[in-house]
Amino acid sequence: MSDAWTWHGGALAAAQRYFGGTDWIDLSTGINPHPWPSAADIVFDWQRLPDPAALAALEAAAASYFGVDPRHVCAVPGSEIGLRLVGALVGGPAQHMAPGYRTHGAMIAGGTAVDPEATRESRGTLILANPNNPDGRVIDGAAVLELLADRDGWLLVDEAFADTDPAHSVAAAVGNDQRLVVFRSFGKFFGLAGVRLGFVIAAPALLAALRDRLGAWPLAAAAIAIGTVAYADQGWIAATRARLLREASALDAVLGRHGHQPIGACPLFRLIAVDDARALFERLARRAILTRPFDDQPRWLRIGLPADGAALARLDAALADG
Repeated sequence: MSDAWTWHGGALAAAQRYFGGTDWIDLSTGINPHPWPSAADIVFDWQRLPDPAALAALEAAAASYFGVDPRHVCAVPGSEIGLRLVGALVGGPAQHMAPGYRTHGAMIAGGTAVDPEATRESRGTLILANPNNPDGRVIDGAAVLELLADRDGWLLVDEAFADTDPAHSVAAAVGNDQRLVVFRSFGKFFGLAGVRLGFVIAAPALLAALRDRLGAWPLAAAAIAIGTVAYADQGWIAATRARLLREASALDAVLGRHGHQPIGACPLFRLIAVDDARALFERLARRAILTRPFDDQPRWLRIGLPADGAALARLDAALADG
């Protein structure tokens, strides 16, 4: 079987070609199935190059949302690119918390994995996600900052899933003299991954080097316009946080009914451990439900939030039909 589904979520076309079927439900990602609804209403000019003032306005809106000084915020065309560019700027030696997001092990050449329990004794640059991907583990913000104390390298914190509950974010701790970098994603919480928008929150000196790598016009006009308005939509943001918690609880109930103990505290996805996750993945795929297996964790299967009651009922029925 192809490893397309173990590399990243979202390989729906590959699954359709391999398994056939129609009317697929894609639960392979941690992307909000309820996207911010006003993107199609935003007006911008496709014929003009993006205006630097508009980019600055986006970064100011994001900074207000993150609770940080705008001088510490740089917009990037997706947090994936932000991770890789900052990794190249910072350099090694580096360690990344494992299990974790695959890119963390690739963003700095020669990086090595470290168990979460061993991070306090780690040296050099440390890369971690909070909440973690794929297991949804959440670390208290104070505990994250303790990892920065006396470190002889950088602390790089991927907060791509932090929007669901920003209480543990360490973005506000970024300062001019801190070797701390925080990465945020727009597409996951706002459900608009195709916009390709992310942010690097860091000291101005590092951001200056990052902007030099990005060059002129790093973002499309659509990303700038949509992000600026969406980050100011406080009503939708608050309602969505509450909605995701409710729907994650409903997913937990379905999984529990079939003997699965959900792992993780991020409401955008749940992880389960089974004897043969690949077999369960294939069983669900033959019912046109795409989930996320892992080549290095054969007992793990990650399941994203179903978009509605009908999709949850289909998952329920597929889990029951063993």
